[in-house]
Amino acid sequence: MEEHIEFNPSYTLLTYALSPGESVNVEPGAMVAMGGVEMQTRKSGGGIFKSLKKMALGGESFFLNTFTAGAAGGWVSVAPGSPGDIQGFDLVPGQALFIQGGSYLASTPNVVTDTKFQGAKGFFSGESMFFVQATSSEGQGRVWYNSFGAIKQIPVQPGQTITVDTGHVVAFDAGVQYTVNKVGGMKSFLVGGEGLVMNFTGQGNVWIQTRNVGSLAAKLVPFLPSRGS
Repeated sequence: MEEHIEFNPSYTLLTYALSPGESVNVEPGAMVAMGGVEMQTRKSGGGIFKSLKKMALGGESFFLNTFTAGAAGGWVSVAPGSPGDIQGFDLVPGQALFIQGGSYLASTPNVVTDTKFQGAKGFFSGESMFFVQATSSEGQGRVWYNSFGAIKQIPVQPGQTITVDTGHVVAFDAGVQYTVNKVGGMKSFLVGGEGLVMNFTGQGNVWIQTRNVGSLAAKLVPFLPSRGS
């Protein structure tokens, strides 16, 4: 499989060139255009229970669309629903990548996606209580995720703490751990314009997005028509 990215980081389009019989799993609604491929819709997560859990709690769809190239090969272009970037991550067996709910875009057929509960701290993170956990069932797999805005990779080294606003976290690998905290004291939390943050420690990488959907929504509220107007 070959992948080609265009128009990044603002309005990124990802195109897969598939060899005969090759497939890719894509989040429903992400297909932009295709040629020489057939699409089949199936349940995500390997079963009804996992699929329902991922849809209701992880912010992901109950289904995945599998695009398979015909005898002459084919291609499919995909893009997220919001303006932003797309990046891929190579998974080896035993490795996991955690993706914020709503940011999973696509993966190779050997990648298994499931939901990972944040625990009690998820109730206070301001985001989904679940992350999508991507692992490879056999051999090397590849998963693609999208952002709102551009994506930046931040390495986390032992003894270091990296603090990220909850609305800007896109993904992180299994080498890091996190806690959810306020920025500053209660006054800063209430009137300082900053909310909850995730403090990452350990050794690995965190991927962040340069824009925050929640902040955009808050700015649009004063312009929305009120009831009865």
